[in-house]
Amino acid sequence: MEIITAEYNGSFAKVEDCPTTNLPEFAFIGRSNVGKSSLINMLTGRKGLAHVSKTPGKTQTLNFFKINDRWHLVDLPGYGYAKANKTVRAGFGPMIENYLLQRENLKCCFILVDSNIEPKKIDIEFMNFLGENQVPFVIAYTKCDRISKSKLGLNLMAIRTAISEHWETLPTEFITSAEHRTGREEVLGFIDGVNKNS
Repeated sequence: MEIITAEYNGSFAKVEDCPTTNLPEFAFIGRSNVGKSSLINMLTGRKGLAHVSKTPGKTQTLNFFKINDRWHLVDLPGYGYAKANKTVRAGFGPMIENYLLQRENLKCCFILVDSNIEPKKIDIEFMNFLGENQVPFVIAYTKCDRISKSKLGLNLMAIRTAISEHWETLPTEFITSAEHRTGREEVLGFIDGVNKNS
């Protein structure tokens, strides 16, 4: 898939305020500081489309980006950032859950997992939540350029083992690097395939 246009289409605090449209949606979510904005910018080929911040927990709304006038990329708030303001943090759960469970346009959720560190309980819990509620999802491993191939292999094996404790079949996964544009064709090809089969 070639990205011809990528436009910011608004930020929304409630699912009922999101755009009324028939366009398919693909949501991106992960723990705060997982490299979500960098990955979104790499996929769309727009360096400043999603705001990249060194301060975790900055995304606090449902951010919509219209791609090629054919589908929406939805940037969801990160989960698991303990230092966020209590009032703001309390709103993360309901906002995310309401979107994921109520939004009929949602075709698939990309769960971003940092490939540089050991598997986190909150990532597994989030996958289980989606599975229990029959929300389609795939995994995108981020920052894969920051460690050696051998260390990357060991980390991914550990994460897959942790997932296998809860899942008989591993979800579809993508190896990505925003720095080297690794995984771009694979992710966009997957999205294109889902759109064509919808």
